Amino acid sequence: MFIALMSFEMHVPGAESIKDKRRVVRSVKDRLHREHQVSVAEVAFLDSMSVAGLALVLVNRDAAYARSVCDRIAAKLAAWPEGRLGALSTEVVPVASLASEFVDDQGRSLWDESDRREPAPTSEVGDEPKAGPGPEGYFRPHP
Repeated sequence: MFIALMSFEMHVPGAESIKDKRRVVRSVKDRLHREHQVSVAEVAFLDSMSVAGLALVLVNRDAAYARSVCDRIAAKLAAWPEGRLGALSTEVVPVASLASEFVDDQGRSLWDESDRREPAPTSEVGDEPKAGPGPEGYFRPHP
């Protein structure tokens, strides 16, 4: 399984207010999500009227496919009528290369034995836990 992460800047030259820029950003986010099933968020330049920093992520079992989706998205963004694509970076990484433990920047575990909880009660409909244990039995709150 692979995770593709793309970060990019969109310049919105015709925006006269942050509201104008956000209209374009919302259009970009909605269309990319609808057409490519990716998660998109505005992550930088939130107070700028003319520049938006966005990031998107997708997960797939095939790295080549994930890369091709990112390439198609980049081409679509380059031709976007209401904005101009700025800096863009794409990275595709195997999930196995990510940290398998929940650790901080210094490599210390984020959990200790005092964080361990009993599993949540099961639902009435099935055997699925309502909240359930997280990694190695640690409590994970229900979303």
